[in-house]
Amino acid sequence: MINLREAIKEDCPRLLELVHELALFEKAPEEVTVTLQEFENAGFGERPVWKTFVAEVDGIIVGFALYYIRYSTWKGCRMYLEDLIVTEGWRGKGVGKLLFDRLIVEAREMGFNGMSWQVLDWNEPAIKFYKKYEAALDGSWINGSLSKEQIMN
Repeated sequence: MINLREAIKEDCPRLLELVHELALFEKAPEEVTVTLQEFENAGFGERPVWKTFVAEVDGIIVGFALYYIRYSTWKGCRMYLEDLIVTEGWRGKGVGKLLFDRLIVEAREMGFNGMSWQVLDWNEPAIKFYKKYEAALDGSWINGSLSKEQIMN
């Protein structure tokens, strides 16, 4: 019923729909500023920086897990899970587990020294999901960032 596969460029419009759905859930829809072309180029251009596994039902993508390689001077190459998204109507039906398990297999096959991600402190369903894997959830780090506008100045 649920088909897992690697994403292809033609999936990008649907993937961005799910990104927007996630942004609404996280109460930050205005924060999604990437264009479809930027998204496609980053995943399928000359120098792809991310890889994604999608979960399909009847040919419709209902979830995806997007990762990239992160280098830690302490740990070496690690998988960084940027987003694990399951559309609202498919949550709680095992889609997230299938995607997360596939990432674990990928991390093992690629020889990564671990996997990391972020989760909002108020997202109890996601926190409970990760705890089922006995994941270490560290609330002591503060996230930092610079916007495109700040970098350009």
